[in-house]
Amino acid sequence: MNKIRIPSYIFLLSSFLFSVTSLSFHFDVSSVAFLLNVSFTAVMFYFIYFKLLKAENLKYLKIVEKFLQYAPFVFLTSFIIRRAGNFSTSLVYDFITVFLWCSEFICSLVILYFLNDKRVSRFFPEYYSGDKKKKSVLITPEISVKKILFELLDWIDALVQAVFMVLLIQIFVLQLYVIPSESMVPSFLIKDRVVVTKTLSGPKFPLSEVGIPCLKRYKRGDVIVFRNPHYSMDRKSEVKTVIAQIVYMLTFTNVNLNVDEHGEPKADPLVKRICGLPGEQLVMQDGILYKRTSKDSKFVPVELDKKFAAWNLNAFSTNLKNGIQVYPLSQDKYKTMLEIEENRRDLDLYSASKECEDIFNSFKYLCKRKDFSENTEFSLFEYDLFSDFYGITKKILNNSINCESWFKPFMTDWYQSGRLGKSFSYTSGFYQKNYDNYQSSKNSLEVFGYDYYAEANYKLNVMVKLCAGKLYLKTADLINKGYSEKDIYEDPEIKSLLKQASDLHFYILILDQRNMPVFPENDADGNPVYIPENCYFMMGDNRFNSLDMRHSYDESAVSLTNFDEFSVKYFSNMKPQYVNKKYILGSASYRFWPLFRAGSVKTK
Repeated sequence: MNKIRIPSYIFLLSSFLFSVTSLSFHFDVSSVAFLLNVSFTAVMFYFIYFKLLKAENLKYLKIVEKFLQYAPFVFLTSFIIRRAGNFSTSLVYDFITVFLWCSEFICSLVILYFLNDKRVSRFFPEYYSGDKKKKSVLITPEISVKKILFELLDWIDALVQAVFMVLLIQIFVLQLYVIPSESMVPSFLIKDRVVVTKTLSGPKFPLSEVGIPCLKRYKRGDVIVFRNPHYSMDRKSEVKTVIAQIVYMLTFTNVNLNVDEHGEPKADPLVKRICGLPGEQLVMQDGILYKRTSKDSKFVPVELDKKFAAWNLNAFSTNLKNGIQVYPLSQDKYKTMLEIEENRRDLDLYSASKECEDIFNSFKYLCKRKDFSENTEFSLFEYDLFSDFYGITKKILNNSINCESWFKPFMTDWYQSGRLGKSFSYTSGFYQKNYDNYQSSKNSLEVFGYDYYAEANYKLNVMVKLCAGKLYLKTADLINKGYSEKDIYEDPEIKSLLKQASDLHFYILILDQRNMPVFPENDADGNPVYIPENCYFMMGDNRFNSLDMRHSYDESAVSLTNFDEFSVKYFSNMKPQYVNKKYILGSASYRFWPLFRAGSVKTK
């Protein structure tokens, strides 16, 4: 009996002090923790101290064992309840409480080791005569209804303990994660099962900042599981998340309380791949991720990202495609996307400025000279520019849309306003002034400070305006020739321009999935800003089907470019953000289901 006295005393003292720390002076749910701890500790003290240690009555051995087995889970539950109230607790307070819980947990394991049935006869020989065990001193129910009831209770007991043990393992050691979406195709398919290791990622006790320190050094290419920053992480939300996780486990995944305000299951946590590291500034254009650091003046491609980024799912093997449910782009659409990007890269902005000017000058001779009391402005959303081309043309011809005050700046302001700043003339078209530089570099990237995204969207804005301008001019010509609206739609040149418009509209729809602006964005003086220390940027491998750290869950109307006051507009959900490593739960290390795709998760 002496072998368990010291750990038992430490256990009881830790339990008493833990109960004291759970005392709350607030009239909310946190006050329940103290009542739970005091009641449980008092009963344990009675059986462990008075019955087992003092009276040395072994017939209460099984009761003591059950208390010791449940003690860590009861105290962990009270730990959560104490912090589920309306008021937070300090870091020092949490640290002391966690220390006491660890002391209880370790002591309970030591005591249970000595009280194991296989070791009782060796450590407590005074209760045995020879090799024959004194079964009379142990609680052994008779073979009857009672025995069946005891067996049933044993099964329930084992099941409950297993659930709590799995919960404990999931918090601190590893978790089996089911892939809910196709954002990580081809690495993961829907319903793939992966092992997520947590110990090195610094797991914390629920609703606190106390736990194992983070020992993991994350690198680009790591597949991680992390809290979704798109959802609120205030105190109330965190309490709900922890409770939902416990209920989810206790109901064997049948009840999921972790839902949003619409009752839909939250996409939390997320599984994505690390693409950006601390000290880097990123930009993505035409599916290529670029980075630069404080040592670089220009962006350079991230070669490793090319290995994992999936853009054309049609190119995968037949076996893999059989498991894919959604194909964001058909092969024809993918080809169209590449053609638009090639045309945009080849666009000569100086020639485009001349063409836009010619379109406006041609309209001046087609417009009727009438004065109207009301001047109508037309929508700058790219869809409206094309879908209502006939109505817009009629309004320009009738001067309802003033040719000088609206149509002219729409077509020419992008190269005449000098809004690009110090690199360009403020008195005349900047490409005329910078034509020599433009010709020597063969592109306009240098003018935009090697910002691939800004240059590309600027050109895309021009492409939309050129297509719209040509469409309006041709329609105006046909109207003046007496063509009906129906006949205009049948004109071969109009059909060709509408096909271009449809392709541009398609590309703008996928713009936010294909590209990303400079992130973090430069400061007010144009100086680069980099991802902070201990923060990372993540994306899904399946870039056309991944709401990741590039995006928000809300759309807003934005301009294609900030360098044109009359820029074409579109609806965007682009809002890049990085994630602090304290929100990283673990690393996806092994895919164990389905068996034919089992294997380690590739990170390089």
